[in-house]
Amino acid sequence: MSFQIVSTMFDKLGKYSSYFLKKTLESLAEMQNSPDGDVTFRKQLHECIGTALGAMGPENFLSVLPLKLEAEDLTESNHWLFPILKQYTVGADLNFFTTLILPMVGKMKRKSAVLQQEGKTYSARSADGIVYSLWSLLPSFCNYPVDTAESFKGLKIELCTALKEEPDVRGIICSSLQILIQQNKRILEGKENTPNTEIGISEKRAIALYTAEVAGSNLTTLKSSARDLLVVLTGVYSESSKETGGILLSAISELASISDKKVVTLFFKKTMQNLLKLTKEAGIQRNSSKSDSMQIDNSSHEDSLSTARAQLFDLAVSFLPGLNCEEIDVLFVAAENVLKDTDGLIQKKAYRVLSLIFQHSDDYISRNLEKVLSLMIEVLPSCHFSAKRYRLDCLYFLIIHVSKEGSEQRRQEITASFLTEIVLALKEANKKTRNRAYEILVQIGHACGDEEKGGQKEKLAHFFNMVAGGLAGETPHMISAAMTGLARLAYEFSDLVSAAYNVLPSTFLLLQRKNKEIVKANLGLLKVLVAKSQAESLQTHLRSMVEGLLNWQDSTKNHFKAKVKLLLEMLVKKCGLNAVTEVMPEEHMKLLKNIRKLKERKEKKRSAKSVEDKSVISKATTSRSRWNHTKIFSDFGDDEEMNSDDEFEDKNSISTRRTKYSSALQSKATMLRTKRTRKAAKSLQEDSFDQLDDEPLDLLDRQKTRSALRSSQLVNKKPDSDDDEPFLDSEGRIVVQEDGKYKKLDRKKKREMPSDETDELDGRRSEAGSHLSRNTQKRRRTSESGYAYTGKEYSSKKAGGDVMRKDKLEPYAYWPLDHKMVSRRPEHRAAARKGMSSVVQLAKKLQGRSVASALSVNGVLRGKGKKKGNQKKR
Repeated sequence: MSFQIVSTMFDKLGKYSSYFLKKTLESLAEMQNSPDGDVTFRKQLHECIGTALGAMGPENFLSVLPLKLEAEDLTESNHWLFPILKQYTVGADLNFFTTLILPMVGKMKRKSAVLQQEGKTYSARSADGIVYSLWSLLPSFCNYPVDTAESFKGLKIELCTALKEEPDVRGIICSSLQILIQQNKRILEGKENTPNTEIGISEKRAIALYTAEVAGSNLTTLKSSARDLLVVLTGVYSESSKETGGILLSAISELASISDKKVVTLFFKKTMQNLLKLTKEAGIQRNSSKSDSMQIDNSSHEDSLSTARAQLFDLAVSFLPGLNCEEIDVLFVAAENVLKDTDGLIQKKAYRVLSLIFQHSDDYISRNLEKVLSLMIEVLPSCHFSAKRYRLDCLYFLIIHVSKEGSEQRRQEITASFLTEIVLALKEANKKTRNRAYEILVQIGHACGDEEKGGQKEKLAHFFNMVAGGLAGETPHMISAAMTGLARLAYEFSDLVSAAYNVLPSTFLLLQRKNKEIVKANLGLLKVLVAKSQAESLQTHLRSMVEGLLNWQDSTKNHFKAKVKLLLEMLVKKCGLNAVTEVMPEEHMKLLKNIRKLKERKEKKRSAKSVEDKSVISKATTSRSRWNHTKIFSDFGDDEEMNSDDEFEDKNSISTRRTKYSSALQSKATMLRTKRTRKAAKSLQEDSFDQLDDEPLDLLDRQKTRSALRSSQLVNKKPDSDDDEPFLDSEGRIVVQEDGKYKKLDRKKKREMPSDETDELDGRRSEAGSHLSRNTQKRRRTSESGYAYTGKEYSSKKAGGDVMRKDKLEPYAYWPLDHKMVSRRPEHRAAARKGMSSVVQLAKKLQGRSVASALSVNGVLRGKGKKKGNQKKR
């Protein structure tokens, strides 16, 4: 609570808090520098310091708490401030980053080079890590800065230099540019923030300074710098890898959206010229390879050409937000010419270009609708499997466009012409393609049924019937794909559940087939219907469903036996055991009896648990209300599917249950916050050092790395057992308890038992101990090589400490120091003790002798040992 009060004070004072609450901030920093055990709520401490940063700004904040990067030992610097600066900086000055942060970057680079020359590799890596941490602050400084129009031109020079020379920070710079452009565009368009978005007070204060005039002047400054940035970004993109190319293209696309049309046209024409050149070269090489069959394989050169062409396609389409209609036509023609290319990568990029054109330019579709539709039908036979996902995107945008602007008849014609392809894509082996087909099917359904956008429930029902027409297909692949599509639509739209019941007769007929693909899809539809329907609706179709599930071919039923049983369990849970018993055939009553026993057993186990355990079980078995292809159409049931009807609950009920669960956990955590639990929590790896949410472990920080290793050792360390004797219950069975807890239980039982029962219990324990392995008994009976030097023999029963024993060594005279004593293997420990006992015996024999006589005796002993060895060999 005290941290919240201090945070409120910082928020209220704003930038004046650097004067009034300077000592408070220094005190918070001292708490951070204290050992981990002294600060329990370190996360709340960081939030409070972050509030101070947002209130007073990074310039005043760093004047009070400097980073101290000039220290010789970098571990003494305030590197813990980097995550806070990254998360809570908003409304800062770009000029401050240019004049203060970037000089720090230069100093740390020079320091890293010096340390590398001196051979201090670890320190040099730490300095490089700090360089990256300083650059990672740039996106935060670009979060609603107050001086973009005045200071960005000075920052642009440094950014261009870094883009050319430092590949590691290119992603950070591109993200910063996107944040600057997108925020100003949203302000200018009046889309600053949605009402449901929760933002802090400091961010609200920064957004309040952004008016339409300020955003317009900022975009003007960015527009004037866009040409230089595009020159650098396009040059760097040609040398970039696949991992970093995406973020560069996103930055180029954002810059193209605000740049002058002439500048974007210049870059686009240059890219298309290079693409045309490489396309001609690839065509010549392909023709030459066909004509000369004896030519040496040039596959590596062809792959490099293909990769270069794919990069140019991506670069050309990134200029799309800044292109006019004529240039979009040129881009479409370039993609159209390679839609039948045998290279799957080029074909994939061409479909991606078309999908982006259709997405961003409705005007182009309106002007060329017939041409585009005929093209999609023409190139379908030659479509490569890797390009199907982007082809589905093209079909989706075409169908949505026709749904908005075309007539109802025209919409039905176009939807019917491409629906078969979309439905068949539901059975694709590629997961991304399959998921995209599901998304498109649902999105078309929303477009048909959304009344706010001109849709109607009748259109949605008609679309459902169009998908159901695939059940009349000739191949099992088409039938199962159509059934899968119906299951997905019924899962998404509750209004279609009643329409899905009309498909039940066809479903039961299809179950009679011996094709596993069809049966699996039909069982998936039945599972969705049972889970999404109310009990009253199921009662009407209960008899037909039970009979249909049980009266089908045995050759395939065994393969799906677990799934059929799962469906019957769902029916029992929905409709009740009595209702299912009435319609269950007599020969299958054993199955229902087994289901009833399992249900009673589960209820008995759950009733024996506490309320907290019940909430945990409900949380663990309830998944999000989201479509899961694998769970719906899996061949066999599993433990997660036993409560599969919970998967289909409404989002509101799930969120309510999640809220109750979280509150129960919070109350439970509050109750358990005792001294003992805090000490135990310190041994956990995630609590031994502080980390912000979603922040990885900084391996360059020695202190945190050591504490992490130390905490992991504490977690992995197993307590040694003090007693090897087993504990027996009243029936003579061995009870295994951890951490020696049976001792307390043993004492408690002995106090409660009569004396005769206690003697009987001790007798059982001694009897059980006699049945232990021979090796264990040998180690216990042996005094010299066994437990003679563990110290137990010298412990006093009347007082603390050790006592002298008759005919025993002094307890402090000899102690085994062999590393094998701590070995996990019993034979190693026994060997170490035996070796130490031989040393003690030799010392007894040599006691009181001179050095010469001792050495002679030692030599005689060695000679005897050798002779004995030779005799054994003989």
